[in-house]
Amino acid sequence: MQIFETIALVFAGCGAFLIGFKLLSENMEKLFGRSLKALFNKTSDKKLAGVGMGAATTAVVQSSGVTTVMVVGFVNAGIMTLYQAATIIMGANIGTTITAQIAALNDLPINSIFILLLGVGVFMDLFSKNEKVKSGGLAFAGLGMVFLGLHVMSETMGVYADMTKYPEVGQFLSSLTNPFVLLVFGIVFTTVMQSSSAVTTIIIAMASSGLVIGMVDGQMTNAVLYVILGSNIGSTTTALLSSAGTSTNARRAGMIHLLFNTIGSLIFMIMLLCWKDFFQNTFCQWFSEPSTQIAMFHTFFNVICTLLFLPFTKQLVRLATFLVPEKEEKEESALMYMDKRLLNTPNVALGQLTKETFRMADMAMGNLNTAMNGFIERDTSVAEQVTANNEIIAKLDKEISDYLVQVSTASVSLSNEKLVNALHHNLGDISRIADLSDNVVKYTRREVRDNLVFSEGINDKILKMHDLLRKQYDLVKKIVLEKRSELMSESDAIEDDIDQSRKLLIKEHIERLAQGKCRPENNTVFINLVSNLERIGDHLNFIAHSLDNM
Repeated sequence: MQIFETIALVFAGCGAFLIGFKLLSENMEKLFGRSLKALFNKTSDKKLAGVGMGAATTAVVQSSGVTTVMVVGFVNAGIMTLYQAATIIMGANIGTTITAQIAALNDLPINSIFILLLGVGVFMDLFSKNEKVKSGGLAFAGLGMVFLGLHVMSETMGVYADMTKYPEVGQFLSSLTNPFVLLVFGIVFTTVMQSSSAVTTIIIAMASSGLVIGMVDGQMTNAVLYVILGSNIGSTTTALLSSAGTSTNARRAGMIHLLFNTIGSLIFMIMLLCWKDFFQNTFCQWFSEPSTQIAMFHTFFNVICTLLFLPFTKQLVRLATFLVPEKEEKEESALMYMDKRLLNTPNVALGQLTKETFRMADMAMGNLNTAMNGFIERDTSVAEQVTANNEIIAKLDKEISDYLVQVSTASVSLSNEKLVNALHHNLGDISRIADLSDNVVKYTRREVRDNLVFSEGINDKILKMHDLLRKQYDLVKKIVLEKRSELMSESDAIEDDIDQSRKLLIKEHIERLAQGKCRPENNTVFINLVSNLERIGDHLNFIAHSLDNM
């Protein structure tokens, strides 16, 4: 009965730990998601910059798996090279060691203070209406739950550290010395748990309670390190599973992660096999607590592997390219910047979806340019190009909308919810611009079919109205993408000019009709054309003002 209770408490402690880290990760992402998004928008070919980016991102989201999945997503979307991905993956392995370092703090007196954060964080969430304070409170609560889980696991397993009462436990752990069995155990356990952090934390919790794998006569051996190496290899399964069914380069990114972790682990394993007293002669001498010793080795291992592989990044990429050969792939998605793997980090996903939305807007405005040129040149052949582009725009509209729905179902901040709503409205406005461009093509067909001829100088005035739209769109992009709200008044002024242009053009047209200077057949085409241009200005204005309440 006591064994069952012990197992139940260990599982409960492990569950509290994992939920705590999930809570901590999600709310840290909410607090620093914008910075994270900006960080990934500045992908660099500099090795150290990539390593720093990977380490910082993983330290924030508390999971190398999440970072690697994001990297696979970026590579699959074609906005990150394999070279950049390789350095970020190396950095992610360093960043993930912060989990073990946090777990090792369980041995210190401040453990109770960290557990206290659970209560403090919950009350912050309950009584504050400020979104950032609530997210900060939940992050504190998550951190407190991490230490609560560690405390439960350590206290529960500590009972079995008494060799006088439970000698069989110590004998069993001492018998676990086969390096290859321990390595495979680490791989399998991590693959099942889908988290090397969880495996490392459980080992550290055991060490905190006095239960250490492979300990002989009270002396630490290399045995526990083989499990750590195995967990490092097992952690690559997340990226490999994520890359399944993706582009060739995305699968290569997953392979880079596997190669880096596997080769590094095997190098260290050979060293440990040759230097049997490595752990006892190094970390056991440098640090007093077993949990700290294991956490420090975990950090040391990942830093050394990064330093070893960093000069050979290009060779690592070439090896991954060789192992995952190119094959014909069908491009099914119209998206360029977004990939479903980025949904794990809503802030980053929304940043990419905003890019996709304005790529769609660029295409819609490009269609307008094509349609207007066709009208002025009386060229109906542009209809095919406009129709083809509108089909892509419609596909983009659907795919972006689907992703926005998926983002909104996740636990996102209030500002992100507002951004999702704004992007939904933007998609509608952009689709209307594309439809109005199609209308211009119809007017061109009517112009050519009925041999309509407009008064001298009219085309120049229509082009001037079109130029105002292009200027307005340039301002709208800066207002939304660069957050330059000070340009709003200038955009509004141009929109007013477009409205006045429509009124003036229609007034002049009616006067010409009355004077017999203009053919009545021109009436429908001309009035509809300038009215459509004015409506495009309205839609651009809606986009500029869509983020007013954020």
